[in-house]
Amino acid sequence: MVIPVVDKELCISCGNCIDICPDVFNWDADDKAEVIDPNGCGTKCPDCQEAADSCPTNAIVIQEGGGAEASEAAGQ
Repeated sequence: MVIPVVDKELCISCGNCIDICPDVFNWDADDKAEVIDPNGCGTKCPDCQEAADSCPTNAIVIQEGGGAEASEAAGQ
């Protein structure tokens, strides 16, 4: 299972990830991208790697993981 993680310090709120994977990413209260469904890659969004690749500041990384570890890494 792959899990997307957003580094909010690098996020410039361009919205590319939300445009590509709106079921996985959304805006947080500070208008930064956040992961709303860490288990959505491959199920709700087949293009999470494309979302990460489209980030101009490389604020999104796709990690291998699963279970409680993945939820913690995704900030859940």
